[in-house]
Formats: sequence, C-alpha cells, structure tokens
Amino acid sequence: MKILIVEDEAKTATYLKKGLEENAFSVDVAEDGDDGAHLARQGGYDLIILDVMLPGQDGWSLLKTLRQRRDQTPALFLTARDSVPDRVHGLELGADDYLVKPFAFNELLARIRTILRRGPVRQAAAVQVADLEIDVERHRATRSGLVLDLTPKEFLFLSLLARRTGDVISRTLIAEQVWDINFDSGTNIVDVHMHRLRAKVDDPFDHKLIHTIRGIGYVLEDRSGR
Repeated sequence: MKILIVEDEAKTATYLKKGLEENAFSVDVAEDGDDGAHLARQGGYDLIILDVMLPGQDGWSLLKTLRQRRDQTPALFLTARDSVPDRVHGLELGADDYLVKPFAFNELLARIRTILRRGPVRQAAAVQVADLEIDVERHRATRSGLVLDLTPKEFLFLSLLARRTGDVISRTLIAEQVWDINFDSGTNIVDVHMHRLRAKVDDPFDHKLIHTIRGIGYVLEDRSGR
C-alpha cells in the first residue's frame, strides 16, 4: 500500500519513511503543503499522513481542499498541536485520526492499519442517532430538539462516539482522542466524564443511547428496535 507523508521536519519525515518502508509500505514524502497537495491530487495513495504547521499551505487547508474536491483518501494528522479545539477541527475537516507528537511508532503503525482496514470514513456535517443530532460544524448537539449544554471535551467525546455509531469504542481510544495521548489509563477520567455526559445526553430522556460494554468501553446506538 502507498502512503504520502507531508512533513517539513526532515528528521521526522526520514524516521517515518524508514519505519513504514520496513513494514512493507511504499512511501512518498512532501516537505511542504503545496508539494503535498500536488502529490495528493495525483491520487493513488491509500493514506495521507500530514502535519498541521507546514510551509506553503498548512495541513488544515490541504485536507479541506481535498475533501472539497471529494477526495476521500484516508488522512491522519500527526502534529504537536494537542489542544481539544485542534483535535475537533482536524476531525471536522474529515481526518480519520489525529495523533499527537511525540508518538510511539508502534502506535502509529497500529492506527494506520486500523484506518486501512476500515477504509475511508468521512464525517458528515451532521450526525443523527434516533432523536440525538450533532452538528459538527456549529459545535452544537440537540436531543428531541433541546440544545445540550456540552463542554468542548464533552462535545468531542460525544462526536467520537457518534462518528463510530454502533462500534464499541475502548476507554484507551477515548482517552487518546479526547485527552492527552500519554493519558494514564490507571485513572478513571473517562468514566467520570462519561457520567457527566450521560447526565446531559441520556438521563433526562426515557430512551438511552449510550451503552456500557463491560471491560471494554462504550457504544452509542439506538437499541429501541431490539
């Protein structure tokens, strides 16, 4: 499979290229956003790995342009920008995953393989599950027409579940996507925030949408028809 790396740090780009080629991937490298966009438009890539801060056009603009052209090539942001708004923005633009530097190569490799197994997964402008609707562009969630008062992290948490409706999301993945990548899994921060999220999304309503899979994580789905 063929991967495009858009990364202006030569050391990082060389490290990534070497590691991926050792794992049987064909790799091209672009050192700035303009070259990356040119190579991406030529097509033929199974995945694009890109930084946010790049010479020329930045990673945000590059991915936004590709998605506007209906290019559905899976994309993974690999960047030092680790704030919750940055992660939300990257996913809103249509990224399939978001990994923060510094990173462990084995983890990056696992995420790449996961993305390639499931194929392109685009995020719609709005996601609806039963009477729950999430408007990712406006950062707005409603249930039965009522606006949910969510914090940025709660919105990111809910959006992660909604983008993978019906899939069981592990606590580890939730911690990586919503909190720092080096999150200590020995704490109960995910469960604490899930309790707060349920208090807003599920508790005021008879029909529950967030379900616990014991020992694994959580799933958002409509089980009313079962």
